[in-house]
Amino acid sequence: MGMKQRIADDMKAAMKAKEQARLDALRMIKAALMAKEVATGAFKELTEAEEIAVVQTLVKQRRDSIEQYARAGRADLASKEEADLKIAEAYLPAAPSDAEVAAAIEAAVAETGAAGPKDMGKVMKALKDKLAGKTVDGGALSAKVKARLGG
Repeated sequence: MGMKQRIADDMKAAMKAKEQARLDALRMIKAALMAKEVATGAFKELTEAEEIAVVQTLVKQRRDSIEQYARAGRADLASKEEADLKIAEAYLPAAPSDAEVAAAIEAAVAETGAAGPKDMGKVMKALKDKLAGKTVDGGALSAKVKARLGG
């Protein structure tokens, strides 16, 4: 079952259960997916990777919003964004373990022959391929690579 169908089924369940907050979050995800389809032209069906990329973008936006609301002292808005974040994250593939990430970093460093911080771009590109299809926080990954390369 594709992501769009799963979202539609979950929307029906949320309507029946009268879970308005969940329904709103699911509508947000569905709208983002539909907007991406329109943007690609001719209402082309999105691939699974494209659907995941859309949801990852939404997750990143929610995290940024939570941070900004927390700084502004708006706990009410931050908690709504956190609820939306949890629902959106449920549609993403599992994140790799720390051991998997460390092994991928070591493999990428060996593969690219990286010697220092100036080679970070090459390592990140190799890591993107190695961790494709998994949910990875780019900022945290970048920090780990920088630490490994001595930057």
